Amino acid sequence: MTSSTRKMGRPAKLLAASAIIGGSLFHLAAPSQAASAPAPAPAASLPYGVDVSNHNRNFDWGGDKLAFGIAKATEGLTFDDKTFADNWAKIRQNGLVRGAYHYGHPKNDPVREADHFLKMVTSTGLQQGDLLVLDLETTDGRSESEVNAWAKRWLQRVEQKTGVKPFFYSSWYFAQEHGEGLGEYPLWVAHYGKEAGRLSAPSPWKQWAIHQYASTDQDHNVSRLGAAQLRRLGYQSAQR
Repeated sequence: MTSSTRKMGRPAKLLAASAIIGGSLFHLAAPSQAASAPAPAPAASLPYGVDVSNHNRNFDWGGDKLAFGIAKATEGLTFDDKTFADNWAKIRQNGLVRGAYHYGHPKNDPVREADHFLKMVTSTGLQQGDLLVLDLETTDGRSESEVNAWAKRWLQRVEQKTGVKPFFYSSWYFAQEHGEGLGEYPLWVAHYGKEAGRLSAPSPWKQWAIHQYASTDQDHNVSRLGAAQLRRLGYQSAQR
């Protein structure tokens, strides 16, 4: 996943650790090179999906291998992804499980960030089965306990407003370091050092829901849950 201030290149240390600690996921190749890179094959038995942002313009959501798609909606207090509305509509039009994510910054008020995200998603149309996600990859210089408390408050705010337990997205290592007390929230974990779907969940989670295992022109994911199971983790209009 990417922040609005994406830089070129991925630090070697970050790649070696298969982590996202302290920043966002950066593509190794220049855009022209990344666009031509073949997508890694997902595990044949697991539903496959991608996540995109404004850095992945004009993505074709009609691919016959796709089971789910997740699009960036917002970041921080003010950034709105200009491609979100188009992606949001096309994911639904193609019959996929769809999700929206917010890139969080612990330097800001978590309630204000959550409300910023919800304003975008609800104004664009929140429907039955839609997934909501907190993407947390950076500390903004805050302590482990401060980042953890920030995440809890953001997740609680979205759940209070929608009835949905949002997914928590981060790298395996960042999630283990900052995820204390978050095990009740579905985990979407990034780990590029593991074959698709073949990893254990970081503590405190007992199991992961989605594994982001590679990034080429977009990020590649598999889910251990089927489409109906994923939708049950999403928005349920009867709850409101």
